[in-house]
Amino acid sequence: MDWGLVAGAMLVGLVAQIVDGALGMAYGVISNSFLLSLGISPAVSSASVHLAEVFTTLTSGLSHLKVGNVDKKLLRRLALPGVLGGILGAVVLTVVPGKIIRPMIAAYLVIMGLLILNRVRRRQISWRDTSSAKGWTAALAGAGGFLDAVGGGGWGPIVTSTLLGRGYNPRKVIGSVNLAEFFVTLVQSGTFLLLLKSLRWELILGLVLGGVLAAPMAALACRRMQPRILMAVIGTVLLVLNIRIFL
Repeated sequence: MDWGLVAGAMLVGLVAQIVDGALGMAYGVISNSFLLSLGISPAVSSASVHLAEVFTTLTSGLSHLKVGNVDKKLLRRLALPGVLGGILGAVVLTVVPGKIIRPMIAAYLVIMGLLILNRVRRRQISWRDTSSAKGWTAALAGAGGFLDAVGGGGWGPIVTSTLLGRGYNPRKVIGSVNLAEFFVTLVQSGTFLLLLKSLRWELILGLVLGGVLAAPMAALACRRMQPRILMAVIGTVLLVLNIRIFL
């Protein structure tokens, strides 16, 4: 086993989970970008990231639950549709390259980033109760799960940004989406294991170790950050990560 590669992946996993746990997005985007830069195929890269996320999302989700960041009603509405979308996306990725639809996802997320930043500009912000998010959240979760599997990351950016763009409480949104992601990545990973024959286990190990170490700190940071600041950072991250795809 290449321990230098493990250490590098661990550092990437640590940074990615700090961002993801505090902002509700970007673990997959950051980790997948790292693996693709090593010349790993999109399917194997996405599978490796999702296998690592089984452990990191469980740790992160339970950390958010412990500090009171999870709305259980919203969690139930997101988990099952997200799982079904993730299975479909994992199957499609073995046939269709994920980079074909990536620009369309990026355009959507740029719009969401602008909407979030526009909301931050208001003098007074009233947050909607996450328990009131109903039927349409199933379609959102299904799309998020599908695009997450195809793009190697996208559950958080798609689901979190849309809920925040509609004015729901940032802390509850981030915590609930993080815990729901565990169920999505668990089933996605099982699907990838059935479809793919070879994986880079040293990279998966590094991503897991870094992510698990960072998860509790990130959940606490999410709870303590002011909602307006949290929204401003999320909107900025969405713009930076997705405008670069067009550039």
